[in-house]
Amino acid sequence: MPLEDGDPVRQRGQQVNDEVSRARDPLLQGTPASDGSRMEAMAEGWEPGPALGDGDVMPRGASQRAGRHEEALMAELSELVQKVVKSSSWWERHGVDISILACSFLLLPAGFLCLRSAQAIPFLAGVLTLGVVHHTLTVKGSHLASHNALTESKSWGKVWAVFFIELCSAFTVEQATYNHVKIHHGYTNVIGLGDSSTWKLPFLNRYIYMFIAPLAVPIITPLVALDLLRNVEWKAALRTLCCMFLGLYCHYWLLLHVSGFQSPWSALLCMLLTRSLLAHPYIHVNIFQHIGLPMFAADRKPKRIHLMSLGVLNLPRNALLDWSFGHSLISCHVEHHLFPSLSDNMCLKIKPIVSQYLKQKKLPYNEDTYISRLQLFLQRYEELMVHAPPITELVGIQ
Repeated sequence: MPLEDGDPVRQRGQQVNDEVSRARDPLLQGTPASDGSRMEAMAEGWEPGPALGDGDVMPRGASQRAGRHEEALMAELSELVQKVVKSSSWWERHGVDISILACSFLLLPAGFLCLRSAQAIPFLAGVLTLGVVHHTLTVKGSHLASHNALTESKSWGKVWAVFFIELCSAFTVEQATYNHVKIHHGYTNVIGLGDSSTWKLPFLNRYIYMFIAPLAVPIITPLVALDLLRNVEWKAALRTLCCMFLGLYCHYWLLLHVSGFQSPWSALLCMLLTRSLLAHPYIHVNIFQHIGLPMFAADRKPKRIHLMSLGVLNLPRNALLDWSFGHSLISCHVEHHLFPSLSDNMCLKIKPIVSQYLKQKKLPYNEDTYISRLQLFLQRYEELMVHAPPITELVGIQ
């Protein structure tokens, strides 16, 4: 779904910009938080919308020179990354991540059989196994599939997207791809578009949002998907409904007939438990890595390399989250936003190159710990998750 000039999303962004501009000071100087053809498409195909400048913040000539300089920086970094990708084997580009997903499938029988046990330790092992497998398929698998990072084939990419997003995750491919790939990645930290505001629930207090509300993610996800089906064609909606029903019913049937649950309610409760096992870090990671960092108006956003280096944050490596969510969502999120078509393993491989390049060019490379971000959000919850964030202006980018 390409964004045209008359697209309602872009109009919505412009309306938000106008409202915020009237409410804010004339000039707010912000700073970043402390805390082959495929590659060319990645480097060049993600710069929708106007860039910073147009004579409003700096002289027109200076703005154009700054824009050309930023484009040159992105082109130079893309060339460095392209060399690494071309020299990498299929195993490095796709095989490692496919193997992780395949191993997760192979663990499913063991998980369901462990739930047959009347003893606590095997039963808890089954819950843990199914919970980790579920999030590996629905988070890592769906994320890679939405970016077509599992295969070089577009046709197979669509098949994997339907499988992971609709069958495993109970969501809709069209809306997941549009909202995540087109909006979130195309307009990262742009107010009214990719500002991660969909994760905000201002009517909840900090402790309920951070620690209790995530348990409802398995219930909320299919309900949101059903609501979004109004925006897709009827054939796609029918396919999504069938895949969602099949995925949920298979999980329920296996708990009754393989795991030996005696009542429907106990099986449904186990479904909720396993599907929400890692819901807390899932919610936390999605807000920690963007909210609290510089936000921009759609007509004043910087070029891609500055936008992603300013508005994206990496967390430290974590064995459980790296396996279940993928490197691109945890420790290589900056790399993922700069080169979204790369797999998790390739994001990890190019991480030293990207971090060294950004630091060498004196560009931000945001990193922080999980605990530090959690403390920040608990302390500044009202500011970060309830009130509208201030717009950051980059004055005189050199």
